[in-house]
Amino acid sequence: MSTDIAPEEPTGGPRNGTVDDTTDDADNVRWFAELGLGDLEVVGGKNASLGEMISNLADAGVSVPDGFATTAAAYQRFLGDTGLAARIADQLRGLDTDDVRALSAVGREIRRAVIEQPFPPALEADIRAAYAQLAGDDAEVSFAVRSSATAEDLPDASFAGQQETFLNVRGIDAVLQAVREVYASLYNDRAIAYRVHHGFEHETVSLSAGVQRMVRSDVGASGVLFTMDTESGFRDAVFVTAAYGLGEGVVQGAVNPDEFYVYKPALRAGRPAILKRGVGEKATKMVYTEHAEVGRTTEFVDVDPADRRLLSLTDDEVLELARQALRIEEHYGRPMDIEWGKDGLTGKIYVLQARPETVQSRSGNTSERYKLTGTGEVVVEGRAIGQKIGSGAVRVLTDIDQMDEFVPGDVLVADMTDPDWEPIMKRAAAIVTNRGGRTCHAAIIARELGIPAVVGTGTATRVLSDGDPVTVSCAEGDTGLVYAGEVGFEVSETELDAMPEIPTKIMMNVGTPEQAFAFSRLPHAGVGLARLEFIINRQIGIHPRALLDLDQLDAPLKREIEERIAAYPSARDFFVQRVAEGISMIAAAFAPEPVIVRMSDFKSNEYANLLGGEIYEPHEENPMLGYRGASRYLSADFAECFAMECEALRYVRDEMGLTNVKIMIPFVRTVAEIEGVVRLLGEHGLRRGENGLSVVMMCELPSNALLAGDFLEHVDGFSIGSHDMTRSRTSGPRSGWSAQHACGAARTSLTSYRAGNTGAADQASTIRRAPEGQCATALRTASASWGSTWAVSRTTRPSSSSWSKTVGAE
Repeated sequence: MSTDIAPEEPTGGPRNGTVDDTTDDADNVRWFAELGLGDLEVVGGKNASLGEMISNLADAGVSVPDGFATTAAAYQRFLGDTGLAARIADQLRGLDTDDVRALSAVGREIRRAVIEQPFPPALEADIRAAYAQLAGDDAEVSFAVRSSATAEDLPDASFAGQQETFLNVRGIDAVLQAVREVYASLYNDRAIAYRVHHGFEHETVSLSAGVQRMVRSDVGASGVLFTMDTESGFRDAVFVTAAYGLGEGVVQGAVNPDEFYVYKPALRAGRPAILKRGVGEKATKMVYTEHAEVGRTTEFVDVDPADRRLLSLTDDEVLELARQALRIEEHYGRPMDIEWGKDGLTGKIYVLQARPETVQSRSGNTSERYKLTGTGEVVVEGRAIGQKIGSGAVRVLTDIDQMDEFVPGDVLVADMTDPDWEPIMKRAAAIVTNRGGRTCHAAIIARELGIPAVVGTGTATRVLSDGDPVTVSCAEGDTGLVYAGEVGFEVSETELDAMPEIPTKIMMNVGTPEQAFAFSRLPHAGVGLARLEFIINRQIGIHPRALLDLDQLDAPLKREIEERIAAYPSARDFFVQRVAEGISMIAAAFAPEPVIVRMSDFKSNEYANLLGGEIYEPHEENPMLGYRGASRYLSADFAECFAMECEALRYVRDEMGLTNVKIMIPFVRTVAEIEGVVRLLGEHGLRRGENGLSVVMMCELPSNALLAGDFLEHVDGFSIGSHDMTRSRTSGPRSGWSAQHACGAARTSLTSYRAGNTGAADQASTIRRAPEGQCATALRTASASWGSTWAVSRTTRPSSSSWSKTVGAE
């Protein structure tokens, strides 16, 4: 059935009333296609939004399944004409919603009364007529019956999940029963408590039931997306979660979904735009059953292990979803939270719901930073929600009936949460769940409450024990960590719009792509150093030669690698795409400011630690001075590995359009080496000066300083690596070297730059004149004034003495 054409209007009188004393008693049902955002008080936020999209966005390519909604006026008559309203008011008067047992008892009694109450004849007749028109002659059609409250999906309040949704409802009798169940769900325990805690009077909130044709995502895929990053508030990305089966599995947190990030500027420009692909566990999926009884029409089944390792959406499907999301965001003029489904029979993507995002979009311009001040043993890991830290005693709950055992300040540990848990979630210091992704119920509520949550741990309820003190940290990147014991932490706040202008351009070091969006909120002039080896270690974890030689590996190693790369077309594609994802996440976060990516600088012992690496790496007594940097890139053994790195960089720059990415070459021993590497880059499509590409090199050997002019014939600048410069000058280790050795290295390396830059000369002179015991301090002072290190670029011909300090780096 086309979602772009509304069925004829059902009988039942005028369709432009509102919920007040003058509303036509026959105003019971509205078609989605005749609704808009102005009808929130008529059919609630969810149904009004569905109507808005069908009415205004169908021609823009946004596909929404058709349906109809009962009105809030019909709901009020259902309660008032039957005497239910008065009885409900009596039962809620004086109820202490913090008394979970009393709340449960009152809620249960109200819901029973609503479910058992027959419909007024006119309302039932109108629902039957609309159903007949929507279903037509399709005997196999099924419907979703969803709740839509008149206070729902407001920009300053989220009622997501407060009321019930019923899926795969078949036949008019089942639809009528589901509508009554939806009405009753306005008095779920969590809904009653939520209204009290957020200052909504019970009698002012009405309910509409939406009856919408089902999308066959039971044999396809579904999920939730946000038109911004849910953790950092970064606005230029669409965040998509996806899993097999019906979407309730993702919303509830029963499934750890796949995750994707899509870069909006690239999408608008028609370029490849996927910044990240993450394979979720997807162990189960929600599918249809043969039962017709409301509440028994769906079930969870196991996903085939082979399918779990694959992505549930193709790149084209992710991009189509993101395009629809952009059109919705542009129409509403604000970040959106969208549920979607892919019909497995037709392959078509549908939007099922859309509501304003309610947490990051109102977070203000204050940066709040949590930081651990102590250490502890990590006992559980999962996905970090929020960027905060909390601690308390573990309280493992396996059933909602245990709620009264929960003490405010405990750490809630559960397999998963659903809206019934909300009365105690607001009392928790932190939340930890076995299942769920970043768009699951536990994650959404934790963000709204402003408490840390670690979801999708897999083992929390088995590993953590009641009463044990733990610290839940979501302030260390994408991975949330649960530490044994109460580890100390501190909190600092920064008003980003109140930070003063400074005379120096400061660039950041960014080691993990997952933190790039959050770091980009801080004042910056780009990224001075993004280490490719960090990205390879986190994104790949496999030696590149092992990927290239996959078919020649021993069976056990080959099998382990094949399991890791199953979601990608080939081993080479796995490396190139994953590296490109890591680079593009950082580049997109800081665009249009420059992002300097240093080519891989693993040493042989570090490469050996990657999966399969011991097969290919030589044993070196001093890897710091061995097979690394430029000499490795030029060797025949590493040629194809370097080609893959170049392919990833070329894809990010030329295909995705992120030309703010620049290239840095580490550990260059001779002028001939840098000349060879620059030539090799060009052969791989990365030509210096073309499409704005700059190539800089690390200055970390005395020869680099002494022959600076010769090296600068082939590169656009230097980034001084003071650690390696010191070690190469003193033959010292990376750590533990004395101030005397540091001073000696500093004297040689820094004063060798005959740059003509007054500031540089003054700093070098300061270091050269310092007493031995104070030399390291002077070095640190110089570094602090220029950034932790600095890059130097010649602004005119090599013979010129005109230099400019530009980049803070290692």
